[in-house]
Amino acid sequence: MENPRLGSLVDHFALLPDPRIDRTKRHLLLDIVVIAVCAVICGADTWVDLAEYGRAKYAWLKRFLALPHGIPSHDTFARVFARLNPDAFRTCFLGWLEGVREQTGGQLGSQCIAVDGKTSRHSFDRAIGRSPLHLVSAWATETGLVLGQVAVEEKSNEITAIPELLTVLELAGCIVTIDAMGTQKEIAKTIVQQEADYVLALKGNQGTLCADVELFFQWADGEQYRGITHGTHETQTTGHGRVERRRTTVTDAIDWLQGRRDWVGLQTIVMVEAWRTQGHETSYDRRYYISSLGPDPKQIGESVQRHWTIENSLHWVLDLAFREDDSRIRKGNAPENFAMLRHIAVNLLKQERTNHHGVKAKRNRAGWDNE
Repeated sequence: MENPRLGSLVDHFALLPDPRIDRTKRHLLLDIVVIAVCAVICGADTWVDLAEYGRAKYAWLKRFLALPHGIPSHDTFARVFARLNPDAFRTCFLGWLEGVREQTGGQLGSQCIAVDGKTSRHSFDRAIGRSPLHLVSAWATETGLVLGQVAVEEKSNEITAIPELLTVLELAGCIVTIDAMGTQKEIAKTIVQQEADYVLALKGNQGTLCADVELFFQWADGEQYRGITHGTHETQTTGHGRVERRRTTVTDAIDWLQGRRDWVGLQTIVMVEAWRTQGHETSYDRRYYISSLGPDPKQIGESVQRHWTIENSLHWVLDLAFREDDSRIRKGNAPENFAMLRHIAVNLLKQERTNHHGVKAKRNRAGWDNE
């Protein structure tokens, strides 16, 4: 195997259970999966694309795959991925990711892991009354890697999916950031039990917690924080004709906070203010958070800011470069499994350093150049 990461991929996905009965197995499951991964890296977005890629690259694929009956048809790809167990597929994905991490001396880990959900808008199936697929993903903000994904079940929400995702990840020593939907006592407990820290956003869905924190900071501002232990950190960035100034204020003076002991590990409350100036207009935004971290405003402020890279560097890339929102893949487990293929492709493309263009350009280049 000339590519060590592709070799590692083959090794880990060789363990994937085959959902087919023996008499229907004309093509090896490993061949189907590896062709699909390579095809998605190279720009394939449909089952037809996968089969066409395989036929176009048959001579190259034959160098490391058995292909006893040639390239599978697009119907074969569709049937197999519709039946493939997503949990087993995810287990192989996580095993491969850990293998790559070990090969690179542990450099694929990240101190800040952002957890957020995304809906694939056209993955609904009206024929059986199924809603669009909604996935919760974990994103390593410093290395730009998808660390895992879990589908939100029908008639459920992210609150039930997030703990399932967190329990399969190696979180020790990391900071986990989640938006307000995931600010739940059990989720905070799960994070701390895995020897990690959290920064959780506050909104009106936590009873009076958000209102209490907001009132405290308003009062503290009025008192100019006299006698209140706190720290602040400010940053300013410019780009695209916009200037953004951010100020993070953190305090561990929370003895007054009702129910604070219900939040395992809670040490600090946080206020992040942002002023955005474009042209002659300036907007102001203020957000609140709770955290298990100590009163370090620089560390917490950076964690909050990095959280939003999951939107800009993952969700936006999936929509723009992979056209995920346009995907009509709907049958069985196929939407979730194809999303996993995209995540594998994103990880490999993000780690490719010789081409300095965007992900879409890298996909084109990979399709043109086998090396």
